[in-house]
Amino acid sequence: MNYVTDDYLSKYLRLIQPKYDGILGDIQTEAEEKQIPIVPHEVARFLSTVLSIKRPKEILEIGTAVAFSAGLMSRYIKPGGHITTIDRYEVMLNDARVNIKRMHLEDTINLIEDDAANVLPKLTGPYDVVFLDAAKGQYIQFLPHILRLLPIGGILIADDVLQAGTIAKSRFELPRRQRTIHKRMRNFLWDISHLDCLESSIIPIGDGVVLSCKTKEYIPTEGEFSDD
Repeated sequence: MNYVTDDYLSKYLRLIQPKYDGILGDIQTEAEEKQIPIVPHEVARFLSTVLSIKRPKEILEIGTAVAFSAGLMSRYIKPGGHITTIDRYEVMLNDARVNIKRMHLEDTINLIEDDAANVLPKLTGPYDVVFLDAAKGQYIQFLPHILRLLPIGGILIADDVLQAGTIAKSRFELPRRQRTIHKRMRNFLWDISHLDCLESSIIPIGDGVVLSCKTKEYIPTEGEFSDD
C-alpha cells in the first residue's frame, strides 16, 4: 500500500482510532490480513466523520472493491436511504456480493456490475455524497458526471489522489508507464481546486483524500476537462 504520511504516523493513527465492530469489522480485518485494497483505517474514520455530519440519504460509490466502504457508509445514511455502488472487476465483485449479504444490506446497497464509464451517463441522481475510489486515471473523465449528479450542498470524496507523493513530481521523473495517470490526476486536482462550483480541500491522509462541496450549479464548458 502507498501512503503519503510517514509509516510511524499512519500506525499511530490506526492505533488510537478504534476498529469497527461486528461483521464490518470482520471484513476490515480479513481484507487487511489478505492485503486486499480497502480504504486505510484513518481514511475510513474520516469517512465516518464526514458522513456523520452530512447524514446523506443517497450515496453513489464508484469503485466497490469488497464492499467494506459501502458497508461502512451504510451506517450513516438516513432511514430509507440507499447506496449505489459500481464496479467491473469480477475478482472483487465475488467478495462484494458475499459481504453485502453477510451484512444483511441487500435492500440498502445496489451493486451495479459494469464499467462506471458506461453507467454514469445513465444515472439521474441526485446523490448527496459521491465516493470516488476507482481507476485513478479515470477520475478526470468521471468528474463532469459527478458534478451533474451532485446537488448544491452535495459532497464529493475522492480517495488515493496523491499517488504516494509522486503527484508533486514532474512526470518526466516517473517511469513512462505511469505518466498518463500522473497527468490525468494532476488535471483532476487542478480542476476540483479551481472550478467555481466547488469548494475543495486536499487532505494528506492515507494516499491523499479530496473533500469537495458543490456550492453552485455547474455550467459545462466545451473542452473544459482535457487530458492535455
